[in-house]
Amino acid sequence: MNIQIFGTKKCNDTKKAQRFFKERGIKFQFIDMNEKEISKGEFRSVCQAVGGLEKMINEDCKDKDALALVKYIADDEKEEKVLANQQVIKIPIVRNGKLATVGYQPDTWKSWN
Repeated sequence: MNIQIFGTKKCNDTKKAQRFFKERGIKFQFIDMNEKEISKGEFRSVCQAVGGLEKMINEDCKDKDALALVKYIADDEKEEKVLANQQVIKIPIVRNGKLATVGYQPDTWKSWN
């Protein structure tokens, strides 16, 4: 397995995801999205793996202005707006090659063995 966890140091679900893999002795790479944003290629790969851009949006995000901007913009401009306002992306994003999840999903991760 080649696990990458995209998240922030303050996010509880990101901490729980890290703990999940540590407890199982699975090495992972943590990418702090406050320091390094997700690239367009990585973002598209995750979108494809989870079933589309809409599943990447965090409806409970604290930045309601950015969320409204992203939700109500034309579909052809949505990806660029999300990449420019990454605080609206649901985290943690956990990648294992072509597989990916958004949010805390231990049941899915268990099936990756």
